[in-house]
Amino acid sequence: MQNDDDSNRNNRSDQSDGNGGGFNWKGLVLLFIALSLFSLALLNRDGFDSRKQITYAEFVELVNSDKIVIDANREPTPYQLVVKQNEARRGQRIEGYYEQEGTSKSGAPLEPQPFWAPVILDFYGEELKTLLKSKNLEIADQPTVRESMGTMFLTFYLPTLLLIGLLILFFRHQLKSAGRGAMSFGKSKAKLMSMDKNKVTFKNVAGVEEAKEEVWEIVEYLRDPKQFQRLGGKIPKGVLMVGSPGTGKTLLARAIAGEADVPFFSISGSDFVEMFVGVGASRVRDMFEQGKKNAPCLIFIDEIDAVGRHRGHGLGGGHDEREQTLNALLVEMDGFDTQEGVIIIAATNRPDVLDPALLRPGRFDRQITVNLPDVNGREEILKVHAKKIKLAEDVNLGVVARGTPGYSGAELANVINEAALLAARKGLNAVTLAELEEARDKVRWGKERRSLALSEDEKELTAYHEAGHALLGMLVENADPVHKVTIIPRGPALGVTMYLPEEDKHSYKKKYCLDWLILIMGGRVAEELIFNDVTNGASGDIRMATNMARKMVCNWGMSDELGMVEYGEGQEQVFLARDISSPRNYSESTAQKIDAEVKRLTDEAHAEATRLLTENRTALEAIAQALLEYETIDGAHMKEIMEHGRIINPPSRPTPPDIPDEGTPAVPEKKKATDEGGDFPGDLAPVGA
Repeated sequence: MQNDDDSNRNNRSDQSDGNGGGFNWKGLVLLFIALSLFSLALLNRDGFDSRKQITYAEFVELVNSDKIVIDANREPTPYQLVVKQNEARRGQRIEGYYEQEGTSKSGAPLEPQPFWAPVILDFYGEELKTLLKSKNLEIADQPTVRESMGTMFLTFYLPTLLLIGLLILFFRHQLKSAGRGAMSFGKSKAKLMSMDKNKVTFKNVAGVEEAKEEVWEIVEYLRDPKQFQRLGGKIPKGVLMVGSPGTGKTLLARAIAGEADVPFFSISGSDFVEMFVGVGASRVRDMFEQGKKNAPCLIFIDEIDAVGRHRGHGLGGGHDEREQTLNALLVEMDGFDTQEGVIIIAATNRPDVLDPALLRPGRFDRQITVNLPDVNGREEILKVHAKKIKLAEDVNLGVVARGTPGYSGAELANVINEAALLAARKGLNAVTLAELEEARDKVRWGKERRSLALSEDEKELTAYHEAGHALLGMLVENADPVHKVTIIPRGPALGVTMYLPEEDKHSYKKKYCLDWLILIMGGRVAEELIFNDVTNGASGDIRMATNMARKMVCNWGMSDELGMVEYGEGQEQVFLARDISSPRNYSESTAQKIDAEVKRLTDEAHAEATRLLTENRTALEAIAQALLEYETIDGAHMKEIMEHGRIINPPSRPTPPDIPDEGTPAVPEKKKATDEGGDFPGDLAPVGA
């Protein structure tokens, strides 16, 4: 890695570049000095003198009135009449002293006043001699004082030239500063990250052990390149990290740089393309030039899909600046030698849209998938972030990890932070498990809205809706255990039923999916049984059930009618131009069969949910009444209701929030019976593959 002097030098150069676009105060000061010198030169040019300027006629009058003073013996300056010749100006002037009338404040006579008057000797020469001779005055016998060209240069031309030079420098600097962007569009915007402060190592990265093992080779190569070169091995030129948002791709790249102790350049994919043609390609070339100068180093390109999208899939025709930038990136990655020690690391969450030429060996040789952490990874991530806060001694982060399936590393960090803030608001000395669970629910579903005004009918409707979900969760065989049921509004939901899976699920059996469909129908079926009516509160449940059934039929081959055939492209994410141009790969009759099969699965689940809730209506009503009384019950209370018909160990009574949102009650809203966006927490028991 570069030494501290090099790092400081780079930082200083960055700072100077950054400040160059500001106002040029130094140039302004120099300009002021030049203007001052020019002004002095003009004053001197125009006769900056203590002598009083009079006309030739006034001089003649002074001579006739005998007011001209002559004292050749006066020290240090004698009073004499002197004629000065200025060859540069082609003129003459007569200088001398005349008496002043009046007295000073002390009563003494005033000193003679020095003066000068212009005179043209060629015209007034004889007349002037006659006049002076009549008054016994004569011109002092001294050499003619001439203002030489050297004096003119020093007193006038030099300040003028200095002013012009400073003006040129000033405006040139201002133009360069103002045009720094215009003249430097082709310069790379890659930032050299300083590792002196907040250095990140693999100790700061948890939950992605496999990814850390894969990139460890890069760290070893950067530490000791000769170890690999000795056997002829070549380190990958590029590493592409793929993963969902928040899984730690950027953090892992910084950890690689921190462990390898090498310069780390960071740039976003969107920084390449500007409004001017050719800028992106120029910036790519400049970025690789910087990398070669600082080799061995790492160049990290975040969100590379912004510039690396598949060529030829853009909408419309004409020149595509993004494609030219991609072409330059392809050439540079395949053009420089791996032995130079410049390694490209890129991150994206859309690998499906990247150009195949970018992914071939020789460019991005290795793809590292950074998955969402499993239960052990989540616990490790929680431990890393929990070091920054004070936890209570009885807090078991493993319980929190089990209750956060599908959470990314960024979300887990947010859970820890929200828990610390919540404990601070409560005035606690440490963060307890209650704050962690509240923070977990807040991060995923939003803050409790206890101030939301609900009528008793809406509360009762919400209670039975959630009771239907919770009861079916206790009755079906393949459901995850019920963790908590609440009718306290949270986020967009008026009630939530949460499930706590015993382990992470990566594959789903058909029986599990069918039981999950039954469980989803619990809210709507409970409304039908108790109120003999339905509401729009089950819209989220219907959407979730439809998506599940369609995946079973179209993607997972779980339909006997349609068999093991995939219908559709099977792409989770949309690539606009590609999807518009790709036709449907099945016929209209097959589409009708798919719709019929999806409806059959949902209808059968609805019928089974109706049967189960009808047979256990007493338990359904007991759960709903417990929710109306306590607002929130957990899995242990559900077991007590199923075994004893009531809650043996009731929870604490609900309390109002510690800090009201605005100090005033919320305006009553005409709200749905439950959340429109889906009150069933599929996040705690994922239904997607």
